[in-house]
Amino acid sequence: MEQNMIHVLLADDEQIVRNGLKYIIDWEEAGFCICGEAGDGEEALSKIRSLQPELVLIDIRMPKLSGTELIEKAREEGYSGEFIILSGYSEFSYAQTAIRNGVAYYLTKPIDEEELALALKEIKRRILGRKDSTRSLEQYRQKAKPSVIADLLTGCNFNPALNYAEMGLLAPVYQAAACEWFSDQYHSYSFLDLLRVSNEKEDAFEHIVLDGHDVLLLKGTSALERFSRILRYYEDGPQKGSPLDGIFLVYGPSVTGLEKICDSYHACTELLGRRFFCDENQHVLSYDQLPESSASSAGLSSGTGQSYSEQLVNYIQSYNRREISETLNSLRTMLYNSGEDIRKIKYFLADIFLEIKSAILTRYKGIRIPFASNADILETIENKKYLYEILLFFSEQFEMIVSTIGNNSSDSVFDDIVYYIAHNYSQPLKLESMAPLFGYNSSYLGKLFAQKTGVSFNTYLDTLRVRRATKLLDETNLKVYEIASQVGYKNVDYFHQKFKKQMNMSPAEYRNRSIS
Repeated sequence: MEQNMIHVLLADDEQIVRNGLKYIIDWEEAGFCICGEAGDGEEALSKIRSLQPELVLIDIRMPKLSGTELIEKAREEGYSGEFIILSGYSEFSYAQTAIRNGVAYYLTKPIDEEELALALKEIKRRILGRKDSTRSLEQYRQKAKPSVIADLLTGCNFNPALNYAEMGLLAPVYQAAACEWFSDQYHSYSFLDLLRVSNEKEDAFEHIVLDGHDVLLLKGTSALERFSRILRYYEDGPQKGSPLDGIFLVYGPSVTGLEKICDSYHACTELLGRRFFCDENQHVLSYDQLPESSASSAGLSSGTGQSYSEQLVNYIQSYNRREISETLNSLRTMLYNSGEDIRKIKYFLADIFLEIKSAILTRYKGIRIPFASNADILETIENKKYLYEILLFFSEQFEMIVSTIGNNSSDSVFDDIVYYIAHNYSQPLKLESMAPLFGYNSSYLGKLFAQKTGVSFNTYLDTLRVRRATKLLDETNLKVYEIASQVGYKNVDYFHQKFKKQMNMSPAEYRNRSIS
């Protein structure tokens, strides 16, 4: 019952007066509750500070501090309660001082019961009216606060005219964080409970739901430090299957000034869209993991994709697992910095894989390689949620290809090189580009060729190409320029020259001779 009543402090240096005030009126029936007494001005000021009564009945003249001096000091310290001055003196000068300090009632002793009752009734009306106004204003603020916070986060409206301090939004430093769930399994859990964040004083952070995400606006150095301790828990990853394992958490940089909060939240929105780039069991992305705006990227052009597919085809055929791994890492870095839409990235990766599949099947027609159908490959890539999963699929497929096409009779790296040439003679092969695939420099590989085969690399390659050309001349009706292209000569005249040098006749003469 007391908590709904108006609290009153009685201040008079005479105990008999204070006792009389207690019984001159039925305080409870009038809606008041006496919360304390004071016998001098300093004690009265101390109790105003500690008890914060809504009404003080005070004698104008008291030891240590007069009533008017006490009222002035209380007002200077921000006290906004009501005063009724009691005095045996009726000098107007006292009344003037009291009125300047917001005292509406000046009652002379002996106190008239009816006069006091009327004063209390009016004061009660004023106090309750202020409470209702304060309560309504607070309710309005509470309703408006999420909208104000949302505006600050999104940068829609920073209004210097708003009293952000009254809303508890002023702080020396801020930081935005946001979370979403990996699945609906744990969505019923409270984000704040899972993070074990407490906000007992309601000044550490603000929590709202924005665009379907739980968003925290951290306020002040202590709040940021506590959040930093929470992040350290994620460094080794949460226990598998726990509710914390279901959270994906992002956070922006710390900023100073309400108008800069949107910069921190903007980083969060960017990070939420980059979950695709997380590593396995990674639950947190930080603003410092965003690609730099100045990061150079070749983009997802067809030329870039072709370059990667050609590199990987070469490393697969040379069984160079280290270079395969490094090329996939290079591909991941390029995609991370590309800033492209995830769907476009998946299409780009699908094109690379299908190019590799086509090249391998073309060059190893005599070997059954257990590739999935194109439709299944596209579906597999589309259904992967993370880039690392797609690249892991690539790695597994490349290992399968290496194992399938591997030169089983290989006793040395040189045998692998010869095997590689046998399946790639139609490509523009050069020592300079081929040697690094097998860990050699071109000069050494050229000497090794001469030592192992007795001829130069170019002579060996020309011999292989011409031999394959004779087979096509014998077994097909392809035109000579078509055969030249298929065995690796883009210039048909150059093909004629090489063919005649080895066979002592032109391709046409060779075909006619075979027919006859």
